[in-house]
This record gives sequence, C-alpha cells and structure tokens, in this order.
Amino acid sequence: MINLLRVVELQQILSFLNISFGGRKIDLQRRIINLLHTNYDLLSHKIREVYTQSIAEQQAQQYGPTDPKRMYSHMQMPQVQPNTAAGLPNAGQPTAVGAQPIAGVPPTGPGVANNMVPFMNPIPTHIPIHPDVRLKKLAFYDVLGVLIKPSSLVPRNTQRIQEVPFYFTLTPQQATEIASNRDIRNSNKIEHAIQVQLRFCLLETSCEQEDCFPPSVSVKVNNKLCQLPNVIPTNRPNVEPKRPPRPVNVTANVKLSPTVTNTITVQWCPDYTRGYCIAVYLVKKLTSAQLLHRMKTKGVKPADYTRGLIKEKLTEDADCEIATTMLKVSLNCPLGKMKMSIPCRASTCSHLQCFDASLYLQMNERKPTWNCPVCDKPAIYDNLVIDGYFQEVLASSLLKPDDTEIQLHKDGSWSTHSLRNEAQIIDTPTKPVEKVEVISDDIEVITTEDVKMVKAGAPPAIANDQPTSTTNSETVDLTLSDSDDDMPLAKRRPTIKQNSGSSATNSAVSTSSINGNGNGNAAAGNGGTNASLRNALQPPRTGTLDAYSY
Repeated sequence: MINLLRVVELQQILSFLNISFGGRKIDLQRRIINLLHTNYDLLSHKIREVYTQSIAEQQAQQYGPTDPKRMYSHMQMPQVQPNTAAGLPNAGQPTAVGAQPIAGVPPTGPGVANNMVPFMNPIPTHIPIHPDVRLKKLAFYDVLGVLIKPSSLVPRNTQRIQEVPFYFTLTPQQATEIASNRDIRNSNKIEHAIQVQLRFCLLETSCEQEDCFPPSVSVKVNNKLCQLPNVIPTNRPNVEPKRPPRPVNVTANVKLSPTVTNTITVQWCPDYTRGYCIAVYLVKKLTSAQLLHRMKTKGVKPADYTRGLIKEKLTEDADCEIATTMLKVSLNCPLGKMKMSIPCRASTCSHLQCFDASLYLQMNERKPTWNCPVCDKPAIYDNLVIDGYFQEVLASSLLKPDDTEIQLHKDGSWSTHSLRNEAQIIDTPTKPVEKVEVISDDIEVITTEDVKMVKAGAPPAIANDQPTSTTNSETVDLTLSDSDDDMPLAKRRPTIKQNSGSSATNSAVSTSSINGNGNGNAAAGNGGTNASLRNALQPPRTGTLDAYSY
C-alpha cells in the first residue's frame, strides 16, 4: 500500500507525525516503513486513511463518487516483519507489486480485489450522527425548544467542498409565537423577539462547547443564503481567517408554517483533524434591562460576606515581613470611569474592586465577551453578584459627592480621605497658641522728631537717659500742588547737603555737655554754637512750601 501512495500523500503521513518530509519518494517510503516498527497502531490508521482518500479521489474523477467502505472492504494492512530488509516483504508473502491497475485505479470486481490487495480491513466510521455535545448557554437568549439536536457534519465523499442538508418543521404554536412577536415597523429589517437560532461548535463531548464555525462555511435556508458574522482578517500566512463565535439568526428565511418542511443546507471544507456539529434552537431574545432585573431578583450578596473577605485579606501573616493595614478601592466603574450605581463582580474573581452591573450588561449586549474589566478573567452572567457591602457604602450619608475612593481597614470598616483627616483633627488635643513677636535687626527706624539740644552744664544722668541722635531727619509731603507740575523733577525734590562741619559741631557740643565743661569760653560761645547747629540741621529752602511739613 505504501508503494502505491504518491509523494504528496507520503509527505502528509510524515507531517502527521511531525517528521521531516523532505527527500525522494524512495526515501519517504523507507522512512515510513521504519516508523511502522515503533508506531504501528497510530501510523497504520493514518496510512489507511490517506490511501482511502487517494483511491476515492481517483475513482470519483473517472467513475463518479463511490462508497470507500464498499470498495475496499477486503483490504488489510501489511504485517511488517522486524527482519525484513529495507521494508520489503519476503518471497512467500503476497504483494501488490504484481497488480497492474489501469490509470492508478484498481478494478472493482471482488475476485480481482482479492487477488490484488487481500491485506486490508474494513474502514469503520466513528463519527456519531447525534453526539452528546453540550453548547454553552447564551445569557441574552432563553431556549424555548430544540428544532435540530446537535448533529455531526459528516463528509459524504472526498470532494474539497462538502454539502449536507438538514430538515426541521415548526409546530403550530412555535409558528404562532414567531409571527406574533415581531416588529414590522421597519419593513427593510424586521426584528423578531422569538428567533430560530443556528449554532456551530466543535465535535467534543468533554465539556460545554463555545460557538465555532467550520472552515469556509456557508449556510442556505430554503435555498436563501444566510448572512454569517464577518470574517476576522489575519496577517499570518497559510492561516484561514475565522469568524467571531456568535449564533446565527435565520428567522427571516424560515417558512412560518407547520405544514412546510424547512431545509438548511450547509457547505464547508472538512477538517480531518477535528469534527464539527450543527444545532438549531427556538429562542427568545432578552435585553440588558431584563437581565439586570433578574440580577436584582436573584438577590444581593450580604455585606458580611464582603466584610469577611476584607478581614481575610488584611489579616497579618506571621511569615510576612510587610503587613497590609489598609486597602484602597475605587468607587468609579473601570468601564465608564463614573461612580457606580449597582456595584457587582463575579463570584469567581478574588479581587474586591467592583464594576457597574448595568454598564457591563450593555457592553456585552453589543459585543459579548464576558470578561471581567478588572482582572480580565471570564465573568459570565450566571456568576455575577451584586455586592451589598459596596451598596451600603454608596448609599451612606458619610460619603460626599466628590469622593471617588475609599479605604478598607482590617476590622472591615471603611473611610474616605476626608473623613480620616477630620478624625485626626478631632483626636488631636488642642494646645494654647502663644504669640511670638519677631524682632528683626535689619529694620532701620528713622525718627521724625526734632533733635533736642543739650545745654552745657546739664546733669550727666539726663544726657544718658536721652542720647543725642546725629541722624538728619527728613519729612517729605507727597501732596503736590498744581503749580508743581510745570517745575522740573530736580527742583521739586529737596536736596539735603551733608555738612561735615555741622556733624563735628554736634559731636563737640554733646561731648562738652556730657563732660560738664563749664568754663567761660564755652559758655560765652554757646549762643553762637547753637545758632550754627540750627542752621546746619535745616535744609535749604527751594522756594516752595509744599515740600516741608510744619
């Protein structure tokens, strides 16, 4: 049988075992025969499958499609002997070398078949017609009835494109429900609340299956082509684009009559590595508002349950060096970035952060993904629960409108940042506030009092109590009259001339007063000295009276 296979078919067998399939035909045959010694059961089944497909294709091209089981019911796999050199049979064993098929197609006569290839077993068909396949429940659809049970897509021949019909009939009640629950206001697109739903999935019975379309699939209902979900483009070479996993609404092409049989024709390209199933249901479409009402009817998760989770997360671990004493949780929904109205989360999630239930259902109504917006793990509708703890937080009077975050403590309580600051202010004892007068040495005080003259012969105590200031005082009146506008700026500003002789005279007078020098010359010249000092302290007059203060 291996000698009758073509190079492409030999390469297909080797690629099935992830073995290199490069080289000449004789090398590929020898490689497969050597592998039969170690993987006989697995490899013999694959060789039989490839050989059957090859012969059936050649037969179909010349004589039309033929049932491969009836054609090769007497064939058996060759029993490979370990001592056979290079995989060639012994002289006493029958061989297919003597057979001379015409154009590569063996004769169909039973006698000739026995003489030609008497070493093949019947090919069993292991694909069940109605497998025990369970499809995942869709949250936005209630199943009202099963029109076609999950049925296998079984190829009928070896053609590249396969076509299989399926049939179903509506009951009078089902036809009435579909006709009476439709919106005909838009004649171009009629909306049906009760729908005939078509679903595809993999042929797997181990668990519930998601929707999955076969390769190159097309569906016709009563010879009318149905619109399938758009193909998701891909950039990878040699990879067929896939369609998003969604059900197909075929209600528009269904004949709503209990006396007429509806026909569904499915065309697809068979995938020999896995099988596919088809199922048809009568469903009722739901809205996000209806699902939200069901969530509220189901009940709210008690606040004590969440409080216990908080205590468990904040419990100090003896082996951990860093202890967490507080958790921060946002009150804004991670989807809409607004404050939540109905906080919920999936029971399968381990985090405390919630999201808004209404917004989450509306998002999945448009594009069903059912992934948690916090941890990105599956969060299906049946696992969603409304959190009573965060409902109490959002309804609390202690929560201000601008608070968007709370702090969870290890005793199960909560607080906001503003409440925590107020509590710290209340708990802190008040201390008396003492006024502190700051004295700066950089401030220079300029006195405007007249300089008092000290007479000679005054007691020293009076001179010590009132020290004589040698600083010239100046008083400037900023109120200018109309006559000053025409005067130059230099003339309006009084100039103060520093008289070094006057300063020396003042110093001499003060010294003589303190020392109490009462000789006749000092007393005789006292009047002249005072007059000179008075003239030195007075600034020169500039002809205006507004620049001085009297």
